[in-house]
Amino acid sequence: MAISITDAAASRVKSFLANRGKGAGLRLGVKTSGCSGMAYIIEFADQVEEFDEVFEDKDVKIIVNQKDLVYLDGTELDFAKEGLNEGFKFNNPNESNRCGCGESFTV
Repeated sequence: MAISITDAAASRVKSFLANRGKGAGLRLGVKTSGCSGMAYIIEFADQVEEFDEVFEDKDVKIIVNQKDLVYLDGTELDFAKEGLNEGFKFNNPNESNRCGCGESFTV
């Protein structure tokens, strides 16, 4: 099982963590939401919890709870700028469908 991060995303995460001044890494997860059933969660983690798995790629620690890992295994986190919009993108090989607005997905 693995989670990876692109150079662009790693650079952005490192910048955020440096500005924040603390943090164990970046937490990725999923929650029930949206019209397709699940939505991604991305937030800073101040500590690693008991049931977390930690992946390190490009000097960034990516923390995922074991229950979410089944949905995120093989995912690559990217950061992209498109016109005036910018943000993180999940390239998840487990997605079978994504809603039209792009906010939720199905596995």
